[in-house]
Amino acid sequence: MVVSNVDLIRAELPFHAPFRISLTESAGTVNLFVRLTSDTGMVGLGEASPSPAITGDTVESMTAAARTLAPVILGRPAHDVRGADAAMTEAVPGQTTLRSAFDMAMHDLAAQQAGMPLYAWFGGRRESFPTDNTVSLDSPGVMADTARRFLEQGFRAIKIKVGTAVDEDVARIRAVREAIGPDVPLRVDANQAWSAPQALEVLTATLECDVEYFEQPVPRHDVPGLATLKKHNLVPIMADESVFDHRDALALVKADAADLLNIKLSKSGGLVTAGRIAAVAHAAGLPCMLGCMSETRLGLTAAAHFISAHRIVRFADLDSHVDHITDPVVGGMRIEDGLVQLPDSPGIGATLDPDFVASCPTETLAS
Repeated sequence: MVVSNVDLIRAELPFHAPFRISLTESAGTVNLFVRLTSDTGMVGLGEASPSPAITGDTVESMTAAARTLAPVILGRPAHDVRGADAAMTEAVPGQTTLRSAFDMAMHDLAAQQAGMPLYAWFGGRRESFPTDNTVSLDSPGVMADTARRFLEQGFRAIKIKVGTAVDEDVARIRAVREAIGPDVPLRVDANQAWSAPQALEVLTATLECDVEYFEQPVPRHDVPGLATLKKHNLVPIMADESVFDHRDALALVKADAADLLNIKLSKSGGLVTAGRIAAVAHAAGLPCMLGCMSETRLGLTAAAHFISAHRIVRFADLDSHVDHITDPVVGGMRIEDGLVQLPDSPGIGATLDPDFVASCPTETLAS
């Protein structure tokens, strides 16, 4: 079974409300879906959700890169996910988000060809697991109210975005902890906003808040700053923007700069490299989280399959679809009582609503 057709679907997905982090604010996202059709008629799907402030990808740059990648994938055996990853990385060394969509679609086809869900194709087993929900950066009171609402919706862990002035961020953390009570896991993500001294000030001032971990408190390339914070051993430090691939993961391990790693398919370029990061983390004994950008349930379902097959991934941050006004996905993962439930159909187990696809601009890149 080989890839015989490559289509690119552009989808505009507005949010219920603007979502703000320290780096940027968004009222919605424009995602690209890659649709690979095999010579036997099977269809594999992947999703790319750009985050210019983090990955540097834009819809325009991804569209241009897709036209380069399509001939690389056309005619390739569906099961050749590693060969595809290597060829795509050589053809387009950057554009990790776009490459992750092609990689996802290849995995979807490969698992369908094998007649098994993707988690089983990876060698894992179907399990439910909790995901947090993320509170957008806002005033302490608004963030506290949002966190309470998420708990009422069944979520069992809360992640909050911070990253302005130190005293403001301390107030946000304290307000949310008071709102959710002492027993709900609270995670804090600064998205590179602080210097190491500022981060240390926040960590020290919020020790009584029992934060589960602080995510990417300092700029991406400030590995010494991460190492300094880890050395203080106040609260576990999670690297996010500092780890795109397995080489970054190994560098962090050698520098003793993180307690945890955040893997994102859009950063790593797909499931192949995500697996390599997980292997480094497993060897070093560093638990991981699988996070997201602004994907629909299609991209999140692929990530959920990965979690079910990799024990070193202890945390899930698969919540971006909650922000979307429209859910264009048929099948796929569901969140019930705060737990991610995986489909057991072959492949990723998620497709796109035909009426939604019909409303989106679609370009055939190769056939």
